Amino acid sequence: MAFSELLDQVGSLGRFQVLQTVALVVPIMWLTTHNMLENFSAAVPSHRCWVPLLDNSTAQASAPGALGPEALLAVSIPLGPDHEPHQCRRFRHPQWQLLEPNTTATNWSEAATEPCVDGWVYDHSTFTSTIVAEWDLVCDSQALKPMAQSIFLAGILVGAAVCGQTSDRFGRKLVLTWSYLQLAVWGTATAFAPTFPVYCLFRFLAAFAIAGIMMNTSTLLVEWTSAQARALAMTFNALGFSFGQVLLAAVAYGVRDWTLLQLAVSAPFFLCFVYSWWLAESARWLLVTGRLERGLQELQRVAAINGKRAVGDTLTTEVLLSAMQEELSVKQAPASLGTLFYTPGLGLRTCVSIPCWFAFGFTFFGLALDLQALGSNIFLLLVLLGAFDIPAKISTLLLLSRLGRRPMQASSLVLAGLCILANTLVPLEMVALRAALALLGLCGVGAAFICITIYTGELFPTVLRMTAVGLGQMSARAGGILGPLVRLLGVHSPSLPLLMYGAVPVLSGLAALLLPETQNLPLPDTIQDVQNQAVKKATHGTRERSVLKSTQF
Repeated sequence: MAFSELLDQVGSLGRFQVLQTVALVVPIMWLTTHNMLENFSAAVPSHRCWVPLLDNSTAQASAPGALGPEALLAVSIPLGPDHEPHQCRRFRHPQWQLLEPNTTATNWSEAATEPCVDGWVYDHSTFTSTIVAEWDLVCDSQALKPMAQSIFLAGILVGAAVCGQTSDRFGRKLVLTWSYLQLAVWGTATAFAPTFPVYCLFRFLAAFAIAGIMMNTSTLLVEWTSAQARALAMTFNALGFSFGQVLLAAVAYGVRDWTLLQLAVSAPFFLCFVYSWWLAESARWLLVTGRLERGLQELQRVAAINGKRAVGDTLTTEVLLSAMQEELSVKQAPASLGTLFYTPGLGLRTCVSIPCWFAFGFTFFGLALDLQALGSNIFLLLVLLGAFDIPAKISTLLLLSRLGRRPMQASSLVLAGLCILANTLVPLEMVALRAALALLGLCGVGAAFICITIYTGELFPTVLRMTAVGLGQMSARAGGILGPLVRLLGVHSPSLPLLMYGAVPVLSGLAALLLPETQNLPLPDTIQDVQNQAVKKATHGTRERSVLKSTQF
């Protein structure tokens, strides 16, 4: 924990921290566009079967000349359950009798219809091109769209598993820089995918990089700021996701072709890769892992940027050895998942934080990747989601400083779940109210994301922090993978997906009450620091009870 004193000397909230926060949060904005991209690139346009009478000029010439497009549509396409032209079936032969005055459009036989054997005709009034229209992900193939979303989220899960331990072994900056380049390359390649399986593969590889960016961004922010400024830095990080949602809505509104949209959100990461070499490696990690010379260089550089060059010049290897003597003398455990589960003091923290991460991914991606289900204007819905998310996260920052981490983590998840569960009681006709409750629930989940990101960084020591964050991200993405697939249960009952989206955060929020409070505590650097915190808390509680008993006596 001696690093906190070294950081205060070189500046824990100065010019360097401001520049670093901007440099790290701007990519987060563009990263969010990839997370939410398939609301637009995979939007499902209105569609119907291709039929000769309407879509073949030769067949049109043989039709009665007095009939207009509406009449030809009526004799070619049966009505669906919503009394609109059926999206997945057509008549085998034109049903001319449907034009007779005494015949209703609903009087047709199932045997007289067939699937769309010649393909579909799509409405291009909103989007000129989507992957759904390009590869016909409709009707019997409609499950491929949520499957593509789940494959993308599976990429983040695998990336979290790999990047967490890799960052603890090789450093935060190296993995972050590589992830910027990887996302730029595979995101750009996705726009030129020739087939749907190749598209899914490229999206998986891009998602792998996204995990590395998210985890290392939050960890660098946490490890370069003081305990008092930590919540502020992480709130700016979370606001990057909110502004990214508004940014995506604006870009998608201007770019209606999915390939061009994919290029527009991927190319900026080449620039992020170039300037990421300016970023500083985590000096906390460098010192704890014994890389004293590099740690000294980074501290001196930060001191110079913060206008404290004289302080930086006084720092030497001997000073660092003296300051970090306790941390360096402790034998560090290897960065492994087993250490998180079986080490006393860490097991409970790990087992309770995992459901909180899972609830965030499950609920957020289950709802946010299907904005079309909440209303017709998905551009406006995404802007509203980002706009509502901003004050929610700022309020979370203020409440985190006053109420603490544990109460905010529990309440944000529980309130989000209750808003979503309330939607099961609202009639389907009340579209505006259902959309409002869903947006409130998503804002609550966004607040929970701030809490769990800050909380995880404070619960686990530096030597295992990225491994713990990686495990949390894996849990979130496992929830994200299941989230879109749960929507398929809506064919049995429209309320069933909402029940699951609401119940999971409520239960996880209640479990969060088992975690210890970490507000205003210095970041633990070693496992021994975590265990010392537990001992101090137990001793403090014993003393309080002793004082209370003596007072009562």
